[in-house]
Amino acid sequence: MNEWIFFTHLLCMIAFLFAALRIGMVALIVLISLQTVLANLFVVKQIELFGLFVTCSDVFIVGSLLALNLLQEFFGKQAAKKAVRISIFSALFFVAMSQMHLLYHPNSEDVTQTAFVQIFSSTPRIVLASIGVFFLVQQIDLRIFAWLQKIFDGKHLPLRIGISLALSQTIDTVLFSFAGLYGLVASILAIIVVSLPIKFLSIACSAPFTALCRKFVRKVDAS
Repeated sequence: MNEWIFFTHLLCMIAFLFAALRIGMVALIVLISLQTVLANLFVVKQIELFGLFVTCSDVFIVGSLLALNLLQEFFGKQAAKKAVRISIFSALFFVAMSQMHLLYHPNSEDVTQTAFVQIFSSTPRIVLASIGVFFLVQQIDLRIFAWLQKIFDGKHLPLRIGISLALSQTIDTVLFSFAGLYGLVASILAIIVVSLPIKFLSIACSAPFTALCRKFVRKVDAS
């Protein structure tokens, strides 16, 4: 069932990406920020996918980078840089508020405190590691994508996105696995070896849909 859920999850992410493009630049930035927060929240859950053990946040990580590349493609590099800053701010706000939430003492009727403690206790380390890695990877991704724009003369958008995502996700997976998950998961090497194929599968499935984005945005602009 996880495999079906995974592909459904991926299609839902793409659908919301199209919806954000229809609304405009601000919605796309909001979507990037939300996916950054969700990736940090759900990364502690481990699942079995195609017989392999992975974390539950790969779609969000790929989705945020995909949205960032589309933001740079259609709204410019400055908009993409602004999205990175807002995403980092959102992640910092999330970690601060999650720790404030844990400070409240539950009453005798509460049944959720244990779950919140278990989920949020590792949040500061994960988010801070994620922010550092996120900033570095986003800067690399922006430069790779800009370079590919020049190389391909603004053509072949799916190919450009696929290449930039594959390179940036390789760097992201290795760095974040050591910085954010060391000691929290059974095997760092297993997470890296398994997460990369899953992320590449997400990229391979989502990149072709970006060919529709250009036509989609043109119709919106024309209206």
